[in-house]
Amino acid sequence: MARAVWNGVVVAESDRTEIVEGNHYFPADSIKRDYFKASDTHTTCPWKGLASYYTLVVDGKRNEDAAWFYPEPKDAAKQIRGHVAFWKGVTVEA
Repeated sequence: MARAVWNGVVVAESDRTEIVEGNHYFPADSIKRDYFKASDTHTTCPWKGLASYYTLVVDGKRNEDAAWFYPEPKDAAKQIRGHVAFWKGVTVEA
């Protein structure tokens, strides 16, 4: 079971993560949505496509753009459609 933890709180937990480039991508239904706020940030990966971001808010603390996902990944990354990954101090325990 993989868990994503930030600010002492589990923000996602699943035994069905996809690992790409060393990152655990959690199924969207495994994230605790109360902690996720949509961000206007977008980046582009040449082989995965356009990424969108979430800011985490836990106990009044914000972690800007700490989670990302690919709403419409390219074919090479189709296995991460509907999945969310983390960085910026979010610890993934697997």
